[in-house]
Amino acid sequence: MIRGIISIAILFCSTSLVQAEGCTREVLQAAVDSYLAAQKAGDLSKAPLASKVKYFENMTEIKKEQGLWNTPLPITFHRSFLDADSCRTFTEVIVTEGGHPYVLGTRLKIEDGKISEIDSLVTNKDDWLFNADDYLKYSKAEDWRVLNANERIDRQALINGGNAYFDHFSDKNVAVPFNTPCARLEGGMYTTKNFDDPKASCDIGFPEDTKLPILNRSYVVDVEMGTVNIFCRFGRPPGMPDSHTFRLVNGKIRYVHTLTASVPGLDFEKIMGPEPKPKPKSQAPAENR
Repeated sequence: MIRGIISIAILFCSTSLVQAEGCTREVLQAAVDSYLAAQKAGDLSKAPLASKVKYFENMTEIKKEQGLWNTPLPITFHRSFLDADSCRTFTEVIVTEGGHPYVLGTRLKIEDGKISEIDSLVTNKDDWLFNADDYLKYSKAEDWRVLNANERIDRQALINGGNAYFDHFSDKNVAVPFNTPCARLEGGMYTTKNFDDPKASCDIGFPEDTKLPILNRSYVVDVEMGTVNIFCRFGRPPGMPDSHTFRLVNGKIRYVHTLTASVPGLDFEKIMGPEPKPKPKSQAPAENR
């Protein structure tokens, strides 16, 4: 009896160890590298696909032959985040050459070293604030080094930071852990022109007269990089397919990258509401003017 229990325990521990070792950062990076090679070639056979793969583009399940991954793209720049806990990745892909610019946010789900799900959010010239050249310029200039151990927070804290940002759109009492400085890259619009500005802020206005739900949130978390990527439906149902990537340093939001894809036939303002009014600039006392 005791021997049987010990044998079962050993088997359970061995199985858990195999599963843990089967999803390492090295395995995830290899999958990302294969995806990038496939996207450059327009040929998914270059990636190790599982026998049954699910394909999504702009949050709609599609057939393999319908996706942008069948089109060769001259990738200009990319940056990836690896989540060994969920065995998923997120890759930001910027294309500025070849006649058709894109900025993509692609997630991969890995099982037994093979890609079992590809989920791409594709933005181009018809999408919110799109400008691939500016997205490239600002993204490359930012500091995305691996964080030191004392600068990191845990997985749940990263998720909480991203959720606080989203929750503030519906409840202004929710405090957002913005850092100072902080910069937000939205489609191609950047919240600061001076990378060295110690006062740069991401808190430049939220919709005041409306509540925007942000639904269907899912997370890819990279603790070493201090990032949480959140896929969601942004705005009133059905919501816009959206990706927000948050970079937190010492528990505070340092960078936000957003991609929002339009939905054909849907009025943008009915879903998203009017643009937020900018915060008024503080004025000096009258005696100093």
